[in-house]
Amino acid sequence: DKGGRFSGVIQGDFGTSYRYSDSVLSTIVSKFPVSIYFGLIGYLATWLVCIPLGVKKALRHRSMYDTSTSVIVFIGYSIPGFVAALLLMTMFATDLVWRIFPLGGFRSEDWDAMWAAGEYWWCIKDQIWHTIIPLVGYMLASFATMTILMKNSLLDNLGSDYVRTAFAKGLSERRVVFLHALRNSLIPICVGIGHAIGLLFAGSFLIEKTCNIPGMGLLGYNSLVERDYPVLMGILVFMVLIRLTGNIFSDLVLALVDPRVRFG
Repeated sequence: DKGGRFSGVIQGDFGTSYRYSDSVLSTIVSKFPVSIYFGLIGYLATWLVCIPLGVKKALRHRSMYDTSTSVIVFIGYSIPGFVAALLLMTMFATDLVWRIFPLGGFRSEDWDAMWAAGEYWWCIKDQIWHTIIPLVGYMLASFATMTILMKNSLLDNLGSDYVRTAFAKGLSERRVVFLHALRNSLIPICVGIGHAIGLLFAGSFLIEKTCNIPGMGLLGYNSLVERDYPVLMGILVFMVLIRLTGNIFSDLVLALVDPRVRFG
């Protein structure tokens, strides 16, 4: 009955997978590490690239550097992440152009054996080689949005009264930009952390399918195609809970960054 199914969900009992003949909870949790790996690395790489790029574009507004990088940013924005991953795999994971990356997967089949044999350097290189193409797909999902948001937010703050006052007091440009304006410019970006956490845990359906990565995204895609409804519904519940947790975390980070926000 509905009441029994609902109480089972509350207790973590989502039923049994039609495909794997195992509990839905254990099936979903087993895919967490792979999606967290790609989601975390993709999100950190996006911050490391987009924040400095957006800051430099704001400081060199309307220059040749700003114009040329804007062209690259909007080209990246127009290409979906899974399409970019597919193109890169076609060009650099086959003999069409130059075969230097593996054709999908999370690791090589003999990775565990090589790790047990002490070939750690080989395992690290193999993991990096399997990470690069999916990482590009993950980064493109928010690359243009975060870069332009960072640039526009910093430009708005550089034109504020408190920035002009700081310059009038004789503070250096570096101190004004990076100590005062940059912190306030990060506020709009912190609002999107909840969405990023959802991607970090749930993975990307199309990117994981394209690159054959055995994470939450590929599990959800296969469950949808094969009508494995218990797993599919379990993934939906997890995604909702993760998104809610991410939104709460966004509020906490926003309170740390924005001194105007206080709880209580």
